[in-house]
Amino acid sequence: MFLPLSSGITAHDDAHQYWHSLFYFNSYRLVISSVLTIITWQFQFTSFGSYHHLLFLYTSLSYTLFSGVSMLLIKLRRPDFNRQLAIQVIGDILFFSVMLYASGGLQSGLGGLLLVSLAGAGLISRGRMALFFASIATISLLLQETYSLLMVDSYTAQYSQAGLLSMACFAVAWLAQQLAKYTLASEQLAQERGMDLANMAEVNQLVIQDLHEGVLIVDKHGYIRHRNTYAEKLLNLGVPIHHAEFLKLSDRAPEIANRLTSWQSNQHTSFEPLRLDHSNALVRTRFLPIQEDFRNGVVIFLEDMGRIQAHLQQLKLAALGRLTANIAHEIRNPLSAISHAAELLQEEQLANNTDTRLIHIICDNTQRLNKIVNDVLQLNRRNASEPDPIDANEFIHKFLEVFCHTEHINTNVFSVNVSTNCWVNFDRDHLNQIIWNLCCNAWRHCRKQNNSIHIALSAGVNKNTVHLDIIDDGSGVDSQQIKQIFEPFFTTATSGTGLGLYIARELCEANQALLEYIEGSSGGHLRIICKGSQPCQ
Repeated sequence: MFLPLSSGITAHDDAHQYWHSLFYFNSYRLVISSVLTIITWQFQFTSFGSYHHLLFLYTSLSYTLFSGVSMLLIKLRRPDFNRQLAIQVIGDILFFSVMLYASGGLQSGLGGLLLVSLAGAGLISRGRMALFFASIATISLLLQETYSLLMVDSYTAQYSQAGLLSMACFAVAWLAQQLAKYTLASEQLAQERGMDLANMAEVNQLVIQDLHEGVLIVDKHGYIRHRNTYAEKLLNLGVPIHHAEFLKLSDRAPEIANRLTSWQSNQHTSFEPLRLDHSNALVRTRFLPIQEDFRNGVVIFLEDMGRIQAHLQQLKLAALGRLTANIAHEIRNPLSAISHAAELLQEEQLANNTDTRLIHIICDNTQRLNKIVNDVLQLNRRNASEPDPIDANEFIHKFLEVFCHTEHINTNVFSVNVSTNCWVNFDRDHLNQIIWNLCCNAWRHCRKQNNSIHIALSAGVNKNTVHLDIIDDGSGVDSQQIKQIFEPFFTTATSGTGLGLYIARELCEANQALLEYIEGSSGGHLRIICKGSQPCQ
C-alpha cells in the first residue's frame, strides 16, 4: 500500500489517475508481447529464440496472455493498485529473463525492453519501489547468465554486459525516482495553485455578483460569456447563464451593441446616458478591453444612474429637511405678524376710503411666502407611497372633470388619446397631485384654445410600462433650461414657487416611476413612465 501512503491519494479522482496510468502501461506491455510473438512466429530468421525457438514462442505467448489477464484485473481493480503493479513488473522481469535465455543471452538486445519496463514502473509508482525492482532485475540477469553457462554447451558467459545492464537498470530506476519526485512536487504545487485560483475565482464571482452595477463580459464574436445579477435585472436576461448557452449581445441589447461597435472604432468616444427599453432604467455605459486590445473580449459596465440619482436625492432631501426644520418657524412667525398687520391696516383703510393697492401687494406676497413654506414642508413630510392598481383611462377622465371644475377651465381645452387599456401601480393621491401640477403648468404656458393641452396614454416598448404624455401648444422650454426645470426653486413665472415639477418628480420616484421632459416637440412635452400592474392590451 505504498502509493496511497506516500502521495496522499485518497480522493476518487486521484485514484482514477493512477489506475489510468497503469492501464496505459499494461497496454504497452500487451503491444510489445504481441509484436514479439508475431515476429517469432512469422520471421524465423531473427535472433529472437535463436537458442530455443519454441521456448521463446511459448514464453511470448504466455507474456501476451499475462498482459491480457492484467488488463482484465485493471478493469476490475482487484487486487489493489500496488499489488497489481508489483506483480506486473516482476512478471516483466521473469518473462524477459526467460526470453533472453531462449535468445542466447544479452546479445539479442532484449535487455533494452527491460529498462523501459523499469522506467515505466518507477514513474507510475512515483519513485517508490523503483530501486527494489532494479535489484530484482539485476539478480534475474545474473541468474540467467549463470544458468546459461551451466546448461548451454560452449556458452560464453557475458557477466560484463550483465553488469553494465544492471548498472543501467539502477540508473534508470534512480532517474525515474527523481523524475517522479519532481512530478509529484509539481502536481502538489499545481493543485495548490489550482485551489488558490478557484478561491480567487469564487471571490471575484461574489464581488461581481454583489456589485450595484451591471457587468457583461462579451467575447470577440459578440456573445455574452458572463453577466452578473444586476445586469440580468437591467437587461431582463432571465435565468442565469449556462456554460453551453451564450446570448448574442446584439439580439438582447442592440443599443449597447451599437455603442460597443462605435467604441471599438474609437475608444475615446464618450456616450450620453442610455435609456434601456427592457427595464426603463437610465444607465451609463463603460467599456474596458480584457487585454491591451478588444480581440479577446470586452467588459461592459452598466452604471444605474437612477440609483445614483436616488442616493443624491436622499442626501438632498435630508439637507432640505434640516433646512426647513430650522427656517420654517423663523419664516412663519414674522409672516403671521405681517399678515395680521396687513388685515388691520386694510380695515383702517376701508374705514377711511383710501387706496388699498399697497395692502393687496402685502397680502399677495405673504400668501406666496406661505405657499412656499407649505410646499417645502409637504416635500419634507412626504408620506410613503401606497400603490394600488389603477385604471389609467378612467382615472384621467375623472381627474379632468374635477380639475376643470376647480380651476374654472373649459374642458374643450383638453384632448385625450388612449390607444390601449392600461393599468398602473401608483399611489392615487400622488398620481392626482402629479397630474394636477403638470396640467397647471401646461395651462400656464399653452395658448388657452380648444385642444391646447393633449393627454396621451400608451404602452411602453416592453408592454410592461405605461407612458402618460401631457403636451401643450406653448413655446416649450428653452434648450438651455431643460436640465434646470426639475431643480427646486427654479421657475420662469413671476408668481411661481419653483417646486411644482420638483415635487412631481419626487412623487414619481417614490412610486418607482420617472418624469421626463421630451425634447423635439413643438410645445412643452412631459412624460410619466410608470410600471404597469399588468401588460397593456
